Amino acid sequence: MTVQRLGRHVSVKDVAARSGVSFQTTSKVLNGGGSVSEVTRARILQAATDLGYVPNLQARSLVMQKTQTVGVITSDFRDHDLSRLIGGAEQEARRQGYGVMIASIEPEGSLTEYALPAMMERRVDGILLAAPQMEEDLALEHVLDRALPVVSLHHVPGGGVATVGSDHELTGALATRHLVERGHRVIATVTGTRGRRVTQSRLRGYRRVLEDADLPVDADLVEEGMWLIDGAVLATHRLLDRRPGITAIFAQNDVMAIGVLSALRGMGKRVPEDCSVVGCDDIDMAAYTIPPLTTVHIPFYETGAEAMRLLLSMAAGGAAPPRGVLLPVHLIVRGSTAAA
Repeated sequence: MTVQRLGRHVSVKDVAARSGVSFQTTSKVLNGGGSVSEVTRARILQAATDLGYVPNLQARSLVMQKTQTVGVITSDFRDHDLSRLIGGAEQEARRQGYGVMIASIEPEGSLTEYALPAMMERRVDGILLAAPQMEEDLALEHVLDRALPVVSLHHVPGGGVATVGSDHELTGALATRHLVERGHRVIATVTGTRGRRVTQSRLRGYRRVLEDADLPVDADLVEEGMWLIDGAVLATHRLLDRRPGITAIFAQNDVMAIGVLSALRGMGKRVPEDCSVVGCDDIDMAAYTIPPLTTVHIPFYETGAEAMRLLLSMAAGGAAPPRGVLLPVHLIVRGSTAAA
């Protein structure tokens, strides 16, 4: 019968007394070592389970000079894409026996106000940056401790920080090429926030495909949706007011694509018969919109996990990492697109 001891910390001495094995041997076994028989090892581990033993990470960190904790600095927890990135990173850290400390910064905040000092004070073994507003912060390369491993999910000025992400110019090109190949010639796009690198990259992909197809690159076919449903609804109305002949719209994320679908429905336009719509990201909801949304799949969860694997490899003294790791993206065709 298992007995869970509550109310106080169960020590190695408690486990040793329960198992009838010396303190030194018990300590080695509980730390993953010890040259003992399998019977003895099993007796120690069973005693630890019965007592509810939890390793003292503070004591272990003093011995190993490692806290077995990594920091994740992020921005808006409401961002669905960021939550998937962080979810992948946290689960990979947990799989490798690391704890995760998460701190957020305000949209216009600075890394040095709270998040970075808090991480440094707690002696984290590495930091994962998931804060897109830092991508143009020129001071960032000077405040990061070069002795501390850092991996970012977004661009960091100076080129000294390893990054993990996707080719966003390719995502814009995949979405636009799909529409061109279906015979569309008046293709609009609803962009994210203009200042973001991902916005500009996806816009370059869109423009490149139009140029390659000898189609005009028209500023009247580009509207900013600010990554929001409401922003995309307004952007769609502005686009169709200016250019009623639009037959296809590429929205730079699926959230805005949902806004585009709503706006078109409100204007009495059928999708895809009157206007095709392509999104980007492949959020869970994309397969259940009416009609189901054609989109470009971005591997958010896998990106977070890969970034954490790279960070933990660096923390363990691994070889110098590649400066930019790009994970593959691909188009998923559903019912929101058709031939012009």
